[in-house]
Amino acid sequence: MSGKYDVVVIGAGPGGYVAAIKAAKLGLKTAIIEERRAGGTCLNRGCIPAKAMIHASSLYREMQEAERFGISASDVTYDYGKIIAYKEETTDKLVQGVEQLLKANGVDVYDGKGTLLEEKKVRIRKEQEDVVLEGENIILASGSKPLILPIPGMDSERVLTSDALFAMKEAPKSLIIIGGGVISVEFATVYANLGCKITILEAKLVPNMDKEISQNLKMILKKRGIDIHTSAAVQGVTTEDGTCTCHYIEKDQEQEVTADYVLCAVGRCPNTDGLFGENVKPDMERGRVLVNANFESSIPGVYAIGDLIFGVQLAHAASAQGIVVAEKLAGKEPSIDLSIVPGCVYTDPEIASAGMTEDQAKENGIAVKCGKFIMSANGKSIITQEERGFIKVVADEATGKVLGAQMMCARATDMIGEFVTAITNGLTVEQMLKGMRSHPTYNEGIGEALEELEGGAVHVVPRKKK
Repeated sequence: MSGKYDVVVIGAGPGGYVAAIKAAKLGLKTAIIEERRAGGTCLNRGCIPAKAMIHASSLYREMQEAERFGISASDVTYDYGKIIAYKEETTDKLVQGVEQLLKANGVDVYDGKGTLLEEKKVRIRKEQEDVVLEGENIILASGSKPLILPIPGMDSERVLTSDALFAMKEAPKSLIIIGGGVISVEFATVYANLGCKITILEAKLVPNMDKEISQNLKMILKKRGIDIHTSAAVQGVTTEDGTCTCHYIEKDQEQEVTADYVLCAVGRCPNTDGLFGENVKPDMERGRVLVNANFESSIPGVYAIGDLIFGVQLAHAASAQGIVVAEKLAGKEPSIDLSIVPGCVYTDPEIASAGMTEDQAKENGIAVKCGKFIMSANGKSIITQEERGFIKVVADEATGKVLGAQMMCARATDMIGEFVTAITNGLTVEQMLKGMRSHPTYNEGIGEALEELEGGAVHVVPRKKK
């Protein structure tokens, strides 16, 4: 069995399925291959299920704290099985939506493991027989898998990846999390909300974010009972009598901590298992496919996007790359600027950033001015009694163009899009201020931070009672 296509996509995650749908919309005969479920890690084992569990666990925590709003709630409990069912139901709806979109746009979907062969052919391994497709162009979008630290004891059944933690039927009573990035702090948020004893071992929290965000997040998570060690170097894990002991060095001292399970959340690595056939392999470095500015690999007509290549490992980045590749294959100009990628962390408060931080601008020799608004003076934040947060805007001192923004506040992940639009279109602070913002909203904080850049806030800042 065989088929010929203009575009063959290997992997139906957020990069692959978006690329396939866009290519089909642009008139290219397109096929997509996926060995598991459509949606990839993001929909099935990553972004979506994690955010569903954050939402459910945050509701539980908020109900326990409802007294501050004059609401009494007694005997508040949770059913972990029902939380998992809700998470899976959410995932199922989105997966079905992706499958319907692929079908509606005329993309041929093949189930199985896709392997790149010579002459731009792709073999799909099936139980009964292999299927071979021929593509004028091939897009590799097989995504990533959890990275495991090469230290003793990581092969224990009680050392989990994010995939394994999602599959658990009961919430752990205690959990050690190795890593301080997005995956780490989001899982810490979920299980701390549910009453789990959490310990985080890492050099620094959310290291790619503004240093003030890292400092504030550490303070807030500690306030919620999470034990954080941000100068820890993990040496190994031992398992005995149903518990795990994590051995680490902190300030030149050997330390250890014990819990029911250990979560290894140190990042993800490209999923290239079975992706390349014999004598067919593009140029690679540290497990990643090397591509040019058009995302084309060293094999002409073979492209790679998303977590397979160097750059940020984010679903929306992979989707944007997929759209750009499809547009270029169809002879169109790219519709998306790939240089500004928003970063989001779904803790409470949420964290979001885009463009340069103040330190990054200085490292690049750019003179900047900054405006900052503390969200404890924002009306909507006072109403909802949010934790301390802020919005910070970085602008070019000479031109006034907005270069970056860092936000740590409620709805930050929704509001960061305004700054992505501003930065990619070269808008100035003055131009951003032309737009009126509704009151009372969290979004007003953006206006206040911009006003700070232009010479000072214009609204009254409420004073604390003595």
